[in-house]
Amino acid sequence: MDDWTYGGFGIYIHWPFCAAKCPYCDFNSHVSKKVEQKQWLKGYLSEIQRVRNAVGPRLVNSVFFGGGTPSLMDPEVVEAVIGAIKSSFPISNQLEVTLEANPTSVEAGRFAAYQDAGVNRISMGIQALNDPDLRRLGRLHTAQEARLAFETARNIFARVSFDLIYARQYQTLAQWRAELSEALAMAVDHFSLYQLTVETGTAFGDRYKVGRLPGLPNNDLGADLYELTQSLCDAHNMPAYEVSNHAREGAECLHNLIYWRYGDYLGIGAGAHQRVLRDGRIQASRRHRAPEEWLRLVEAQGHAAVECETLSPQEVGREAMLMGLRLTEGIDPSRIEARAGLSFAEVIDPTMLTACLEENYLLWSENNRLCATDEGLLRLDSMLPLLLR
Repeated sequence: MDDWTYGGFGIYIHWPFCAAKCPYCDFNSHVSKKVEQKQWLKGYLSEIQRVRNAVGPRLVNSVFFGGGTPSLMDPEVVEAVIGAIKSSFPISNQLEVTLEANPTSVEAGRFAAYQDAGVNRISMGIQALNDPDLRRLGRLHTAQEARLAFETARNIFARVSFDLIYARQYQTLAQWRAELSEALAMAVDHFSLYQLTVETGTAFGDRYKVGRLPGLPNNDLGADLYELTQSLCDAHNMPAYEVSNHAREGAECLHNLIYWRYGDYLGIGAGAHQRVLRDGRIQASRRHRAPEEWLRLVEAQGHAAVECETLSPQEVGREAMLMGLRLTEGIDPSRIEARAGLSFAEVIDPTMLTACLEENYLLWSENNRLCATDEGLLRLDSMLPLLLR
């Protein structure tokens, strides 16, 4: 059995356009007054055919439309892309097809058309449930519009997730407790709960550099907010299955699990990344980030891959560890060894591993998986560079 089947196989479709650029966002997203959607569809279909010829007939477990704001895509474009994937690859009987949506682009007829096109899961970018924080985050919707959009989605789709950002400016523990409690009462079965991160190159990053982003939590409050998040979600049977993702049993996002389990995935569209096992080695590539240049390259040569490399065994081992330790299920050392072609001791520093185990940042589970503890998950970003060779 090829190793990629362990983690699964997914296809990511990137739609790079948004109605507005949020000040915290460092994703490959662009504001454009007009998008020629038929041209973009032709580009997607060209890349799908190109990668199908390259990787062969692998069983597709998930398709994910990310962005940007994919709910700005015409339903006919979404349907044609899904149709091309289904005609090019064998498809799992439990295929998960997720489309990201913003509340401002939610409309019942449009969502029904997405369902008819083959979408069976919605991930909604709500981000906050009060208007002052939504304005600070640069969001175009109100809290009431977000609630109505969620109800619209729930009336059409069996699976609806939404995102919230916390550790926001001036946010207190009491405020977050009330907001998260409201969210947990909204009959949701999956959350992505992210602490606000100020990234270089964003509007928030520019403001932060000149002291114009006040009210951010210090490290202690950030840790308290994280611990409150875990305890509230646990009490509502929504435990974390990954650092920032919570779900009821069976409602985990399959596409995200493919990433974190270091399965194979194709990246279609401007700026999309991919990892694919071919001839026993992991090949990594990225599409051109600029939408206009991506379209030009695809029209000229059938694809827009601008970075293609075969990862070294050490790089594979590091990536698999970096991704896998974010999951509460942890990592299987034998699988890391098979994926990287190295012994576990060649991937991880044994001395640091012993220290992390002694400090209760890591533990061995009963089925011999290496897992991060609650304390370890809080320290992953600082711990992993020291742990990995």
